[in-house]
Amino acid sequence: MKNPTKALGGVAAIAAIALALTGCASDDATADAPTSAAAGELTTLVVGASPTPHAEILEFVQANLATDAGLELDITTFDDYVLPNTALAEGELDANYFQHLPYFESQVAAQGYEFDHFEGVHIEPYALYSDKITDLADIPDGATFGITNDPGNQARALDLLVSNDLLTLNDTGDELATLLDIKTNPKNFEFIETAPEQLVRALPDVDLAIINGNYALEAGLNPAKDSLLIESGEDNPYANFLAFRSEDKDSEALATLDDLLHSPEVKAFIEQRWPDGEVLAAF
Repeated sequence: MKNPTKALGGVAAIAAIALALTGCASDDATADAPTSAAAGELTTLVVGASPTPHAEILEFVQANLATDAGLELDITTFDDYVLPNTALAEGELDANYFQHLPYFESQVAAQGYEFDHFEGVHIEPYALYSDKITDLADIPDGATFGITNDPGNQARALDLLVSNDLLTLNDTGDELATLLDIKTNPKNFEFIETAPEQLVRALPDVDLAIINGNYALEAGLNPAKDSLLIESGEDNPYANFLAFRSEDKDSEALATLDDLLHSPEVKAFIEQRWPDGEVLAAF
């Protein structure tokens, strides 16, 4: 597991897109933005994020929107899905931006975190990849699938296979489905669980792998172009959001950051930075 590092990646791309976006925002959007703070009165927020696309989006906000809104963002990147919530709970971060609601709820229930969250900012469509197979019809009996071992995303991966008629699941009610809930597996697929951040590296060793969007992007995989199956963005419940400690629910600085993340400028940045739909704005 890598130690968190300051986010540096994506700066050049952000700068180029920022130039392209200059003047794109409407006058009304500018008028609705938080008022500019006097020099020297910036509020610093320490925000943990996955490197791609979360930190890139935050870097765009820092470079183009934060100062006028009275904020200074101190962005720390994490390469896994455990440490950002641990760091938030321990007060090392003011907020984190990496997770969707099912994962958030599973972690709050399992760890007893006293967290809250804002509305979703973006969706990274989950997708199925293979180095060996180019067509779904060619998936052999007994094929091996790499699948995440975290509950919030394992259910999501299974849903992708169910929605494409590759499996069926038992009814789990309000509980997240796991591999133990597979009802029918007509082609006797074998599932190999691993940490989500390891799935890209595991891809050569399995027939297929269902990989989180951020890890696919970091590895140079385009979910919209390189996958055999991809999640639909319509009515997708897996939008990623800004999470924070419940004790900070009245923080004006956090509310301001969330407003910036839902601004027309950020939506335009997402659409231009990821034009193939590999990242989708959720607002």
